[in-house]
Amino acid sequence: MRGNMSKLIDYIKTHWVNPARMDSHGNIMWDQRVAAFGGVDLYSPYTFVLKKEKIPFDREAYEAAKGGKKILNWIVPEMGLSSGGHINIFRFVMMLQKAGLHNRIYLLQSINFKTAEDCKEFLRKNYALDLSEIELDINIHNMKFAHATIATSWQTAYPLRDFDNTISKFYFVQDFEPFFYAKGSESAFAENTYKMGYRGLTAGNWLRDKLREEYGMQTESFLFSYDKELYKPGEKRDNVPRIFFYARPVTERRNFELGILALNEVAKKIPDLEVLFAGWDVRNYTVPFRFKNLGSVRQDKLSDLYSQCDMCLVLSSTNLSLLPLEIMASNSVPVCTKGKNSEWMMNDSNAVLVEFEPDDIAEKMIYFLEHKEELNALRASGMEYAKGTSWEAEGEKVRIAIEKGIAEDERKLCNLV
Repeated sequence: MRGNMSKLIDYIKTHWVNPARMDSHGNIMWDQRVAAFGGVDLYSPYTFVLKKEKIPFDREAYEAAKGGKKILNWIVPEMGLSSGGHINIFRFVMMLQKAGLHNRIYLLQSINFKTAEDCKEFLRKNYALDLSEIELDINIHNMKFAHATIATSWQTAYPLRDFDNTISKFYFVQDFEPFFYAKGSESAFAENTYKMGYRGLTAGNWLRDKLREEYGMQTESFLFSYDKELYKPGEKRDNVPRIFFYARPVTERRNFELGILALNEVAKKIPDLEVLFAGWDVRNYTVPFRFKNLGSVRQDKLSDLYSQCDMCLVLSSTNLSLLPLEIMASNSVPVCTKGKNSEWMMNDSNAVLVEFEPDDIAEKMIYFLEHKEELNALRASGMEYAKGTSWEAEGEKVRIAIEKGIAEDERKLCNLV
C-alpha cells in the first residue's frame, strides 16, 4: 500500500503540481501561502507588486559611510539546493567582497529558514559562500543604507522600487524572466521591472542589448566562465555512441518535448545509442527509446559525465545557461539552438547549432556521430574557447560598472541635497 501511495504522489507531482510549489527536494510545500494545486488565494501572493511607502534616504547613514568600504545590498529570493542562479549571484558577491566592497544579503519572503543562523548553516553546506565578512538577514525589512542595492529577480525588483535609502539601484539580470510564463499577469509583472529605471548588470550580450534597446535601461554585461576546480577535460573511456540530454520537463524554456522528438529520430538511426537524461527525475514519463534516468546529478560528478558523451543536448528558448561552457571545458560538444539568445557565445566553431525543429536537431547529431573527425575538431575548438574565459575578469567588469554607477549617481545626489 505504501509503495502504491508513493507512486501516486510521484504521479501527482509530475503531472499536476506547479514546480514552483515544490522545495529543492521535490517535496510539495503544503504550507505555502498559495496551495500546491494552483491555489485559492490569488491576491495575497502578489501584493508586493503594489506600491508601498518609500523607505527614505538616510543622510546621516550616508555621511557615516563616507571614507569606508562601498556597501552593497543584495535582495535575493530564497534559495534551494544547488540553484544555478544563486550559485552565480553568490559567485559575484564573493568576488566583489574580495575586491574590497562590503556585501549584505537580504532574503525576500523566507519560507524555509526561520532564523539567519539556519540560513547561514544551509549556505555553508551547499554553497561556496564565505560568510565571515558578508552580512545576511532573512528579513528584508531590516535593509539598511547602502551605496548600491541590487535586485536579482523580477520579484526582488519590487521592494527595490520602494527603497530609496541607497545611492544607486542595480538589477542583476540572468534571463528574460517574462518568457518564464504564459502571456498574462506574471509575465507583465516581470516585464514591468525593466521599466523601473535600474542600471542593468546582465548575463551576456543578448540581455544587455535587449534591455537597452526595448526598455531604455542602462546596461553592462558580463560573460560566462566556469569553475576550473570542478570542470576539467576528460577522455571518453569507450566507443559507445552516447548523448547527454539536459532534461527538465518542468521548465518549459528547456524544450523537453523538442528534445524527446529529436532523440527518438537519432535512436532509430543509431540502434546502439545510449542517452543519458539529467536535470530532473523523469521516471514517470513515457519515452519511446532506451535511456538512463540520472535525475539530479551532484555538481562534482557532472564534468566526468559530460566527458563520456559525444555530444550534450542543451536546449534553451531564453538565455544560455552555464552548461554549454562547462560542457566545453569537460572536453565534450554542446548542441544548442540558434538565435541571438544563444549566439552571443555559441557559434559553429565551438558547438553544434540547430534550429528549433526536431528533424534538424536529429540530422545534425546523426551527422556528427558518423563524422567523428569533424566532431573532434569542434571538441578541441570548444575547449580552447572555454580556457580563454575567466570569472575573475568578468567579476572585475561588474565591479567597475557598480563603482562607476555609484560615482555618477552620487554626483547627481550631491547636486540635489
